Amino acid sequence: MITTVTLNVSVDKAYKIKGSVRPGTVSRVEECTNTAGGKGLNVARIVDLCGEEVQAAGFAGGFNGGYVRKMLDEDGIQHQFTEVKSETRSCINILAEDGTSTEYLEPGAPVTEEEWQRFLQDFAWMTENSSVITISGSAPQGLEAECYKTLIEEVKRQGKQVILDTSGVYLEEGLKAVPTMIKPNQEELEALLGTRIQNRQELIKAGKQLKNWGIPFVVISAGADGALLICEDGIYHGRPPKLEAVNPVGCGDSMVGAFAVAMSRSKTPEEALAFAVAVSAANAMNEGTGRFQSEDMEQILGNVSVERIQD
Repeated sequence: MITTVTLNVSVDKAYKIKGSVRPGTVSRVEECTNTAGGKGLNVARIVDLCGEEVQAAGFAGGFNGGYVRKMLDEDGIQHQFTEVKSETRSCINILAEDGTSTEYLEPGAPVTEEEWQRFLQDFAWMTENSSVITISGSAPQGLEAECYKTLIEEVKRQGKQVILDTSGVYLEEGLKAVPTMIKPNQEELEALLGTRIQNRQELIKAGKQLKNWGIPFVVISAGADGALLICEDGIYHGRPPKLEAVNPVGCGDSMVGAFAVAMSRSKTPEEALAFAVAVSAANAMNEGTGRFQSEDMEQILGNVSVERIQD
């Protein structure tokens, strides 16, 4: 079992419009797609598509919370959400005819201290039968910056593996609990370390710095160029073949889900990196977020290159 944590769940709405976004005007939506959103729910869908048992955890409340549950039921994803009084947020992505994407992300309604303590109790028993736990995205208002640090400490108390994929203060505080794996991109690394990164060597140096903090697996996502993996076995660069991307949204979440599956299957670092790069690239070939076609993934996997950069 793999458990995915999404504290800031949302109803994601994708609006397709003709023309471009023009402030101060009325635009008619040509097509609307609703998805159970939040980075951890993308991870859950990927884990399920990879054939592993998964359950989604987090907060859900109000009409939107019920709608998220319904959409996950339709996807066949198990969920164990802690009920809150506040309405689950909505996030809107406007996909214009000119190819631009404009997002409006609600912050997430406040969570009370009582609700947080109830989630911690739920989390402790939910993860008992899980081998890997993923923690993704932002947190709603009302939670302290060290909320992910608290969750990681509980996972480690149980002797489980945990992947943290977040940014800003949540990443800074979460690192103090030393998760099994993190997956920052270059921008998040620069913000965390307060430095400018201009080439691959500097990227590797920054990743090694985090590895020296005690993080066993540091994965640095690099978009179409794949990802770097820095671990005890060495430093690897995994690259997908050249592809025509349809929708790159959710590729990072897909990579997290694939790594969680690889961990649960005890794959070697090289095998895990190749698998994660293939799943992430396959997601980019699919219009849905956090979804891929098995045949695409298998074909890509056979063409992923993994270069050992350093021992």
